[in-house]
Amino acid sequence: MGRQSYTNWPCGGVREYLGDILFPGMYARKLKVEIIVGGERRPCPLDWLDSFCMRNFTGAAEFDDTLPTGDGALEASFHVDPERLAAALAAWLTQRGKGNGQPVHVEIHAALKPG
Repeated sequence: MGRQSYTNWPCGGVREYLGDILFPGMYARKLKVEIIVGGERRPCPLDWLDSFCMRNFTGAAEFDDTLPTGDGALEASFHVDPERLAAALAAWLTQRGKGNGQPVHVEIHAALKPG
């Protein structure tokens, strides 16, 4: 058998295939982060996740192994406890007034891989 050529794959096929193999993501766990304010649920904005996950903002080393990847999307190592992360993020967002005077609740769940 000869070497398989990927040049005849449909547009994007090579990129998707090689991307999943060579660049599967920074961390093994993909998490979905939702905020609830006043009964309204929505994905946590990327800029909020990004600010929280930077240690110079939180001072919390336990969340160093996190990487925000989009609105409501976060990658994390298995060292990160999602319940503690949700509680800390909720307190941090509430303290910074992101709930417009209401407490911000955070739920974090495993993200299902599309497809």
